[in-house]
Amino acid sequence: MIPEDLRYTAEHEWVAGDAAGPVRVGVTHFAQEALGDIVFVELPAVGAEVTAGEPCGEIESTKSVSEIYAPLTGTVVARNEALVDAPETVNADPYGAGWLVQLAPVDPQAVSGLLDAAAYRELTER
Repeated sequence: MIPEDLRYTAEHEWVAGDAAGPVRVGVTHFAQEALGDIVFVELPAVGAEVTAGEPCGEIESTKSVSEIYAPLTGTVVARNEALVDAPETVNADPYGAGWLVQLAPVDPQAVSGLLDAAAYRELTER
């Protein structure tokens, strides 16, 4: 279950969108499955500046607490407030309603530098 139209990071985040505007970010099916039942999500505030590869939030599951890493450097322009009351949405629909934030990348071309579906599939099948 790796959508072909998204870009991915080695830290198991996905990015939807391109240079035309803000991108949507979430965690992959692989990540949510490894985490188990998600009980809490901490997201960066709207307006926060995030740096590619640096932690920008946390996901807490019944198993552990994991950091969310920014896939790109940019500004948070929206966050999925529905996850405050329903963090389990990340488990149920990681590529849809379980999205985390929208970012306005400093360098919109950086999206193309992320892993494509084939490269991410190879990473997760090791």
